Amino acid sequence: MTEKTPAPRRKTAAAPKPPAKAASAPASRGVAKAASSTPDFSVVVPVFDEGGAAPALAREIAGAFKGTNFEMVFVNDASRDNTLALLTELKAELPMLRVLSHRKNAGQSRSIRTGILAARASIVITLDGDGQNDPADAPRLALALQAGADDLAMIGGERVKRQDSAAKKIASRFGNGVRNWLLKDGATDTGCGLKAFRREAFLRLPYFDHIHRYLPALMIREGYRIGFQPVNHRHRETGVSKYTNFGRLKASVSDLFGVMWLQSRARNPGGADEV
Repeated sequence: MTEKTPAPRRKTAAAPKPPAKAASAPASRGVAKAASSTPDFSVVVPVFDEGGAAPALAREIAGAFKGTNFEMVFVNDASRDNTLALLTELKAELPMLRVLSHRKNAGQSRSIRTGILAARASIVITLDGDGQNDPADAPRLALALQAGADDLAMIGGERVKRQDSAAKKIASRFGNGVRNWLLKDGATDTGCGLKAFRREAFLRLPYFDHIHRYLPALMIREGYRIGFQPVNHRHRETGVSKYTNFGRLKASVSDLFGVMWLQSRARNPGGADEV
């Protein structure tokens, strides 16, 4: 991606600052430095009642992205346990950690969107908050996207050797097959929470609940290219799943028809040129 370099400012003979302003200069410089330090990557993690997993996951993410310019944005979706307290305490240990908290529970998609809206980097990486996505895979997806052309908007993870129950894997395989057949997005595992995408591209998409399962189709609809890479998958060590097979099926029926309608109403100009 090409970055525009601002034109150098002309030096002018500025009048000396009043003593009052000079006295507050250290605090002002500190604020300015934080605001201007834009990270290359923002790792967004939605969490709901994940007190047993969230702190360890944050430390793993910090270790995986060590040596890069990044931030973590954990979005607490009105958890009922000690998730928020543990993450707030962890900020002293991990200065790159930011914590946002919903006032009311709003679901995974809204939590992801809240984190993306707050993210300061142009590239966003999402992971599920239960610890089943391996943070060690995240930098690889992020760097591949960063090195790609501007029209490559997303690289999604595809879980290998899934560590879920047989019923969950069968339901997921069936759902992905039906979705791919209807939407023709080429995705075989849209349920994988580990994804890297361009923030600007995501914000161009029409938002609805459960949008995180339809990002490949919606990115293609907007005229972007997408890619996929295999990623690790781990057992859930703590907590319980917030979804059931029936719950997913019930939501996916209306969502599928909605996304098909959006596809049918899309018109792509192929870009725009200013003249």
